[in-house]
Amino acid sequence: MTLTPEEMLNLQLAAAGRLFLVAPPDQTEFPSVWLRSRSIASLRLLGTWELGFCTSSGLGTEHRGKPRILSMADQEAAPGEAGAQPAPAEAAPGEAGAQPAPAEAAPAEPVPAPPAPATEPAAEAEPAVEASPEPEPSPPAPAPVPEPAPAPPAAPAPKKKKSKEGCPGAPFNLTLDDVNDDSVTLTWDAPENVGPAGLDGYTVEYCKDGSTNWVRANNKPFLSTRYVIHNLTSGDKIHIRVMAVKDDAESEPAVLDLPVLVREILEHPKIRLPRHLRELYMRTVGETVNLVIPFRGKPKPQVTWTKDGQALDPKRVFIRNSDKDSIFFIRQTQRADSGKYEISVKILDELEDKATIHLQVIERPGPPENLKLLDVWGFNVALEWSAPKDTGNADLTGYTVQKADMKTKQWFTVLEHYNRTNCTVSDLIIGNSYTFRVFSENPCGLSEKAAVTKDVAHIKKSVTAYKSEKFNSRDFSEPPKFTQPLSDRTTTRGYSTQLVCCVRGFPKPKVIWMKNQMVIQENPKYLAIMNQGVCSLEIRKPGPFDGGIYTCKAVNPLGEASVNCKLDVKVPE
Repeated sequence: MTLTPEEMLNLQLAAAGRLFLVAPPDQTEFPSVWLRSRSIASLRLLGTWELGFCTSSGLGTEHRGKPRILSMADQEAAPGEAGAQPAPAEAAPGEAGAQPAPAEAAPAEPVPAPPAPATEPAAEAEPAVEASPEPEPSPPAPAPVPEPAPAPPAAPAPKKKKSKEGCPGAPFNLTLDDVNDDSVTLTWDAPENVGPAGLDGYTVEYCKDGSTNWVRANNKPFLSTRYVIHNLTSGDKIHIRVMAVKDDAESEPAVLDLPVLVREILEHPKIRLPRHLRELYMRTVGETVNLVIPFRGKPKPQVTWTKDGQALDPKRVFIRNSDKDSIFFIRQTQRADSGKYEISVKILDELEDKATIHLQVIERPGPPENLKLLDVWGFNVALEWSAPKDTGNADLTGYTVQKADMKTKQWFTVLEHYNRTNCTVSDLIIGNSYTFRVFSENPCGLSEKAAVTKDVAHIKKSVTAYKSEKFNSRDFSEPPKFTQPLSDRTTTRGYSTQLVCCVRGFPKPKVIWMKNQMVIQENPKYLAIMNQGVCSLEIRKPGPFDGGIYTCKAVNPLGEASVNCKLDVKVPE
């Protein structure tokens, strides 16, 4: 807005002074008014005009921005000294009685002016203040209609700052998590007051100790409560602060109590070997080995693996190291992979920690060797053999001995987990022929093949009874009598077993088998045989229900006799 000559004449000013009007930023010329006043009477902002006063000792000079009073030492004025205060002027082209003077354009800040009280018209008007025509070619235009408050958007609006009530709360529990020679890791907790819309993020700043130049570490806000400041200089001491950001408003900063020295924190290397690897680690041929060995140390340790003091074969063993652990991997193990593996974690060639892993790769053993049939007597057979040459890269846990009747060709286990290399097999049936085989055993299982006896053991019949019959012509009639009783037996579920006894009598007695005092009828599970006084009852694949008291009863016209035994059937775990 500009002042019209009429509005300028309405200004009542003190005498003996000079009034200097500063033109708007878009004006190059402006009117000047000389007034007689010994002191400054008033200072008033009219529209976009600025009135600057000075004493008679000097002339006000043009300036930009807010109104400024010159020659402050000569001021004697008070706001009420003036005979009349100027009335508010709307706006008019700069056509005052003063002569035009060039003015340097300057942006004017929109400063609101309080309305001035109405004043009486000036008592006197000097001829010198009559308006002279503007040198501009265009005629003066009528005063424009005043625009609303947003008239001054030509000037850049200052950045709005949130009120204190709109700022988020400050983060808390700011903690130094890690430090090395070029970075610092921080953690903190989110502020309690974040508002319903939440936070835009956080801003991290730091400055060197003794300086006030804060450097922003992140380009834009982030939401994580953990941050790593990179590209720091080793040996510097820095102060760090974190602020919460919401709608361009920043909270009060959370500051670390003490400056942080940027340097690597030395931590002795330490290997945390898992408990199951502290003893012998045993695997089967063909299995995969995948071990994770955690460790710690700062700066990052150098990790080295060896096998039996030699470097690892990269074609067999794969190693992958990180800052916190080392991974040991073998895709398919072989017996050659067995050995002592040592891991070394070293820092600065001075600090070192070591750990050892004993890996043993095993497989099934070979069969025993030199199996011999040493002797046969009565119902017994003596066997002997030697240990296998190949134990499967593991200690043997025992042997398994089996027998087979040449008639049925079925194998039955006689001994399991037997530790010696010789044994006696008993309770064989008279008149039958047997062959034997032996398996070796280690933690991986039984050998794939067995050692088999070359000779066959024949359990011969007794000859003494026949000789006595030939030479004794008297009556041999006698009631039944058992010459060999039944023996208690223990067997395993699923493995067939036999109960054997011997009876004599004349006439030939009838043999009856009973279980728990109940006669065993025809049942495919039981096979009863009597051959020349030898009575046998075969129980095929017994179960827990087949255990109990078994009785063999012999009856002829002269009497009867019976023998008992107990059968236990074990269930393997």
